[in-house]
Amino acid sequence: MDKIISLCKRRGFVFPGSEIYGGLANSWDYGSLGVELKNNIKQEWWKRFVHQRTDMVGIDSALIMNPKVWEASGHLKEFSDPLVECKKCHSRFRADDFGEKCSECGSKEFTKAQQFNLMFKTFLGPVEGEENIVYFRPETAQGMFVNFKNILETTRKRLPFGIAQIGKAFRNEITPGNFIFRTREFEQMEIEYFVKEEEWKNHFEMWLEEMRNWLKHLGVKKFHENEIPDGERAHYSKRTIDIEYDFPFGRKELYGLAYRTDFDLKNHQNESKESLEHTDPESGKKFFPHVIEPTWGVDRSVLVAMLEAYHEEDAATAEEGETEKRVVMKFPKWLSPVKVAVLPLSKKENLSNKAKEIYGDLVKDFVCEYDETQSIGKRYRRQDEIGTPYCVTVDFESLEDKAVTVRDRDTMKQDRIAISELKEYLSKKLNS
Repeated sequence: MDKIISLCKRRGFVFPGSEIYGGLANSWDYGSLGVELKNNIKQEWWKRFVHQRTDMVGIDSALIMNPKVWEASGHLKEFSDPLVECKKCHSRFRADDFGEKCSECGSKEFTKAQQFNLMFKTFLGPVEGEENIVYFRPETAQGMFVNFKNILETTRKRLPFGIAQIGKAFRNEITPGNFIFRTREFEQMEIEYFVKEEEWKNHFEMWLEEMRNWLKHLGVKKFHENEIPDGERAHYSKRTIDIEYDFPFGRKELYGLAYRTDFDLKNHQNESKESLEHTDPESGKKFFPHVIEPTWGVDRSVLVAMLEAYHEEDAATAEEGETEKRVVMKFPKWLSPVKVAVLPLSKKENLSNKAKEIYGDLVKDFVCEYDETQSIGKRYRRQDEIGTPYCVTVDFESLEDKAVTVRDRDTMKQDRIAISELKEYLSKKLNS
């Protein structure tokens, strides 16, 4: 884990938040490469689950909602974790996620567990009073439920259909940690899929398979499915499967799939007095759709993708003349933050001009990086560490034969390609 954190800071994937002021506990900022990686995940997810499906629409709902939403959803009453406090140093921990002694001072004396609500509270407007209390959303789901009627009326969708959303959520976690795995501010990719009650099992299995396929697409080779038993599921769930991954700090939840029944729509209708029932177009019967909810964490997707991509190779496998081990991020090509690096062999003007000309053409179609500092070997290593699939080297022969050398990240094999054919060559490779 330390190697991943170090690489993230050194290469510009993830920085400690507010670092020049000493940081803020478990706050992280995505750097220039990190934001590309994160955006690639979100864009691919949206393409796969929204644009390429006829039964899905997307929304982007507000971070702060009417507090009555959270009363109806049960979050003000139920959304909590058990908290204990060390009697000696007063550090606080989740009662279900700590050892026998305090990690801060070693004491074994703790208070009795009490429920701690995870909602982030703030005030709307200039006056801080009880009547102005609002909450930052702890999940994206409720924005989709309260817009169910609007979506139904404007899109004319019929069951089964889903609403998808990517957005920030906030939870006042008692013990955040493990880098970007558990933070108080995080991003979700979530779907609420509305179905007839008698069909929920088939749709649940369909979404479970979709989540498995997504993980393979992300480059995750091994994961676990944990059926959550009665008494341990969220208050709204009748069935939940957690998809777990063996992180360096232990097996933990990566994604979740829940059957929420008709809990949310029914409660929101009761509290809002607005009809949220669906009318069957054939029978005319009104009923509350039931909901299957697949949830993907964006930040956890970034973390697991980096863990899967990280490879160290001995000097024996490196290019001729290289003595240090090679660190390479073997991302799936669609996921790599930079797709192509253009590297002139030297800084000489005629070579740089040709390399910049090639870069200017390629950048219209690919996310590219231009680098002319240090030796070519060190530049290759730098691109390996950020996961760039292809390096294009412009040498002095390029000025004569109108060709460049293209190096493959994974095999380190080099091909000589005519500049006129370079874009087509890279397109085929990147889409293979």
